[in-house]
Amino acid sequence: MQYQTQVPRFEMVRRIRASLAEAPVTAILGPRQCGKTWLARQFVPKPQNYFDLHDFVDRARLEESYFKVLDGLEGTVVIDEAQARPDLFQKLRVLADRPMTPARFLITGSASPGIIRGVSESLAGRVRLVPLGGFTADEIGWDNWQNLWLRGGFPRSYLSEIEENSLAWRRDFISTFINRDLRLLADTEMSEEALRRLLQLLAHSHGQNWNHSEAARVLGVSYKTVQRHLEILLGAFMVRQLPPFFVNVAKRLRKAPKVFVRDTGLLHTLLMLRDATQLPAHPRYGASWEGFCIEQIVRMTNTRDEECFTWSVQGGEEVDLVIQKPGGLFGFEFKAGDAPQKTPSLMASMSSLNMTRVFIIYPGERDYSLDDRLEAVAFRNLGRLLPLLA
Repeated sequence: MQYQTQVPRFEMVRRIRASLAEAPVTAILGPRQCGKTWLARQFVPKPQNYFDLHDFVDRARLEESYFKVLDGLEGTVVIDEAQARPDLFQKLRVLADRPMTPARFLITGSASPGIIRGVSESLAGRVRLVPLGGFTADEIGWDNWQNLWLRGGFPRSYLSEIEENSLAWRRDFISTFINRDLRLLADTEMSEEALRRLLQLLAHSHGQNWNHSEAARVLGVSYKTVQRHLEILLGAFMVRQLPPFFVNVAKRLRKAPKVFVRDTGLLHTLLMLRDATQLPAHPRYGASWEGFCIEQIVRMTNTRDEECFTWSVQGGEEVDLVIQKPGGLFGFEFKAGDAPQKTPSLMASMSSLNMTRVFIIYPGERDYSLDDRLEAVAFRNLGRLLPLLA
């Protein structure tokens, strides 16, 4: 497959460098093929400080010495695909606790129960987690956001010179994820067809409230099976879940979370969309825009999952994204139309939640004020809002 050179990721480099300065161990976690290895290699000071646990020679260097080869290394030590050796985390704990430790350790791993458990149990208080996904609009340039929305942010999908090759890569990624990663992570007995139907059901539920029981009925499996597989997909950074924002008001809050396929390129592939001409006519067009904007805002502002919510009550009040920050409560609505306006539902939500500011993000050209605390913002100008959420 032809694809261009990698995109510089200056903000991610800055975050990793800051983490290495503060913590003895830094873990870059994210889905497969999102650029973890490419990013980690930039911090390797010399060849002997790099270990790829999917490489037979590098793995042998560690295993034949029972990890003792790490004892004498100085500077930044990079261990790629650390989930391949869960027993490594105990060794890193010992090395991290050395007084005046001569080394800092940068590990990468595709999100899985194994690496999450190893990091949380063995390296608690010693590790800084740096989540990594596909490209963001500030990395590829604000004028290129439409292609990013269509193809998603995985490097080989976004950077492919030929549209058909980008689509083929995404199809292959989904098939590999189903047959290897998801089956292994979930230890499932579900067939390939059933697992694909689950992903397609999530795609068609993108931006909607998720119900385990309804999904189980459609798929012909148990409630617990759906719950377990969704938890795996959340942990693998494939799906985002927005819980409802709870506040002490006398309203009937919708309690089911909303689900989103994190990468819109994968979403569009699961929805059987081949190119940009098919997207505007699809029933999930508005939901696709919503998910794209949410992922971009959360990722670019380094907002934690526990700070992100949705708000919806049965009386009609609704806010797509609510972010809770020390500086206040910020609301976001996402409209795929040309000239969004304020609505009674949105104004009532602003009053109920006493939000600091609310922004309507749309794919237009200019920003304009709609109320004292409400503003329509063109996606290409989103960068000016990011400092508010930092």
